[in-house]
Amino acid sequence: MTIRPLDLLDLPIIARYRNDVLTLDTTRALTRGHPLGAMGLLAYINPARHLYAALRNSNGSTLLGGIIHTRGETFAKLLYLAPSSRLDDPNLPELIEHLAAQAGVWQAFHVIAEVDETSDVFAALRRSGFSVYAWQRVWDVSGIGKAGSGSGAAWRRVQSVDLPAVQSLHYQIVPQLLHPIEPAPNRPNGLIHAERRCFANVNYGVYGVALTPLILPDENEVSEKIRSLVTHLPDRRGRSAYLNVRSYQAWLEPVLEDLGAKAAPRQAVMVKHLARLVKEAQPARVPPSNARIQPSQIRGGRGE
Repeated sequence: MTIRPLDLLDLPIIARYRNDVLTLDTTRALTRGHPLGAMGLLAYINPARHLYAALRNSNGSTLLGGIIHTRGETFAKLLYLAPSSRLDDPNLPELIEHLAAQAGVWQAFHVIAEVDETSDVFAALRRSGFSVYAWQRVWDVSGIGKAGSGSGAAWRRVQSVDLPAVQSLHYQIVPQLLHPIEPAPNRPNGLIHAERRCFANVNYGVYGVALTPLILPDENEVSEKIRSLVTHLPDRRGRSAYLNVRSYQAWLEPVLEDLGAKAAPRQAVMVKHLARLVKEAQPARVPPSNARIQPSQIRGGRGE
């Protein structure tokens, strides 16, 4: 019974599980494809990427899992577990905890997993210390831009000068209790509307483009703004486009439905909190060996 890192000798196991894997990072799966496909495996040889996979062998059976972290982020994400046909295996929580420990090595404070709400993996994740903190649904918006042109000039790439406006949107929309898990953006990435009341983080991949919006609920003409965003998405090059709606922006779902977007099953977004590292810790001062420490004296009350 051992847990060890993935290596090249495990290619036969990977090939066997290729069609029996549970993906736990929806955005990466939609934009970069199958985690055990050719593109996914090539990512493991990139030394600049925080990507780790491990195997657990026990009594002739093997469990496989992966975790990923972006440098500078405060969280890591469970990438996949396999085989998906054995999510009730009693040894699975131990593998999940091993992967989470690797996130701590990367100095991440949290590990996130995105799971369909009917998945059998809930029990294993809960036993490993995960809990639900939000819900999400990914919408396929690839076709909504074809119905109208919209005004593409209204959306532009985020610049450094826009960061305060983007962070203000984040603080107004994302519940305060979630800020440690979902910190405000600290670098310019994505698209912002001309009025700076709508923002969309953009994640590009070989197979698709994923958008995560921040839109104030009192915003006007939201349908046209979303249609314009998809229609004039920079560098799309025919790839599919997806929009991820978290539970704190659920009011966007009727808008997307009216636009003709296609909804995927609802997912639970789960988090495991890791022990936070103390940065730049100062050692306790040790008195010199020749120092004399005067013991404290406690005086009693009246009558002593």
